[in-house]
Amino acid sequence: MPKDPANIGKPEVAIKDSWCKGCGICVALCPKKVLVMNAQGKAVVACPEKCVGCKMCAEHCPDYAITVEVE
Repeated sequence: MPKDPANIGKPEVAIKDSWCKGCGICVALCPKKVLVMNAQGKAVVACPEKCVGCKMCAEHCPDYAITVEVE
């Protein structure tokens, strides 16, 4: 699926829910508060527009459940 031209160059955060154990490391480390814990205790992307692409969440996820892509 092609990206919307308005979103080119913006980071895209994805969390594989089945891999997330809910440790909260990503939520604690995100400098822009892009991620939050949901009612099931898993990390979710709450504010994707705030992501600056630092990849702190992906680099520190012990389960490799997070990817951050910047085009």
